[in-house]
Amino acid sequence: MEIASTYLLVTFACALVAMVLRLPPLVGFLAAGFVLAGMDAPELPGLDTAASLGVTLLLFTIGLKLDVRVLLRREVWFTATAHMLIFTVVGAGLLKLFMLLGLPFLDGLPWPALLIIGFAFSYSSTVLVVKILEERGESQAFYGRIAIGVLVLQDVAAVAFIVASSADLPSPWVPALLLVWPISRVLRRVWASIGHGEMQVLFGVVVAFVPGYAFFDAVGLKGDLGALIMGLLLAGHPAATELTRHLSPVKNLLLVAFFIDIGMTGVPQPEHVLDAVLLLVLVPLQGLGYSLLLRMSQISRHTTSRAGLALANFSEFGLIVLAVAVSVEWVTEDWLTIGALAVALSFVLSAAANRSERLADTYAKILPSDPPPDRLHEECRQVDFGDARALVLGMGRVGKSAARQLVKEHGVSVLGLEQDKERISALAAKGWRVLEADASDLRLWESLRGSRVEMIVVALPSHETSLDVLRVLRGTGFTGTVAAMARYPDHVRQLTDAGADVVLQVYEGAGAQLADEAVLALPAGR
Repeated sequence: MEIASTYLLVTFACALVAMVLRLPPLVGFLAAGFVLAGMDAPELPGLDTAASLGVTLLLFTIGLKLDVRVLLRREVWFTATAHMLIFTVVGAGLLKLFMLLGLPFLDGLPWPALLIIGFAFSYSSTVLVVKILEERGESQAFYGRIAIGVLVLQDVAAVAFIVASSADLPSPWVPALLLVWPISRVLRRVWASIGHGEMQVLFGVVVAFVPGYAFFDAVGLKGDLGALIMGLLLAGHPAATELTRHLSPVKNLLLVAFFIDIGMTGVPQPEHVLDAVLLLVLVPLQGLGYSLLLRMSQISRHTTSRAGLALANFSEFGLIVLAVAVSVEWVTEDWLTIGALAVALSFVLSAAANRSERLADTYAKILPSDPPPDRLHEECRQVDFGDARALVLGMGRVGKSAARQLVKEHGVSVLGLEQDKERISALAAKGWRVLEADASDLRLWESLRGSRVEMIVVALPSHETSLDVLRVLRGTGFTGTVAAMARYPDHVRQLTDAGADVVLQVYEGAGAQLADEAVLALPAGR
């Protein structure tokens, strides 16, 4: 218990310092790993198991939300494949240059070893990118769907590499994996009958780890791939969103162990730090590579800049590839420490770079100009607001309630703007006017000129994104009324300072509405 208390205290303190420095808590979790390693803290039993469980649940929830058709789109498969090939060579070339400069741990490495290391650093982190997208509420944005599609294809490539490099052949029972399809059909029926609450959580955990992880691991394949595939087979179920929401706290807690575990790979020596810092040159090059490859698919600068920034980091899968290289004695064990440090530092850079829209807007300006509107990707074209007098940004529960009140009680013509395609389809089927749009896209607000829009309701899930939208909106000269929702009192003040005319703390608003509805329900005359 004493060891666990030490880990908890150090982790909480480091995360608190990160938040004071306006960095995401995950940076603190990584720092905690290095601090604990520096303290020579005893190994916490079960830490690596918890980390593995977190990654497995993460891949399962990715599968639950992923439309397989996304993987077949040119901007996804072409970008993922081309980027992997190009940056394997770029990484190897950079290492060769470092070798000529006499840097440690590179002397005498053959080209195959350099290419393997380059391959390890060509990946982006599934764990980090998905966490960034979830915190921003943009996993279903166009750039978020592209990024997740690229990551899934990279993960599949990594699994294929690990299987191909293993001295042990997969089990002859691999064809038995075809049974996961009928099993998933049965699980769908079971899922529909288990109700809500803790049974949903238990169902998700069992599916991810038994027919998912354990089944694939038993036949010599990576269990995480099995969790992803089980998620894909269950995607589209009416309760998929609810299950994802229930699993989120469990997954996030287990991923804390993952970030600590990366930091505790080893106590880096000065030579390790030097090599890891120099490898960070690849991080901005990676982001630029993703952006330029996506531009070849006629995708706007706004979208490609955000996808490039989100994917500009190294991956935990890279450490597995390096472990393979160590096992065949192509590189020394020092490369595991160098790799872990480089991955951790890239996480810090990526988390800081993705905190605000401002950096993304600045980065977008240096990318090649957008093609003519008629050649631009269909999901990047300007929005036609029609006769709408009010826009509602984010058509979740709060946004939908606001839109309904504007239409029914005030007779205002409303247009909803949303990023989640499934939600858009569901709302459209019920008669709502909803368009797919990215609220942080400057071109969206430039389209307001000449429109009839005089009121905007900001009901986005991410507070940081809401602040950025307000600043951009006011920067374009919009003089209409802007209302926003907030969850906490300090958020009310920040949104007001950013230009909101009306800010409602959502729970207070729900209480007031409940009281109104109760009064209206009283019998006549009372």
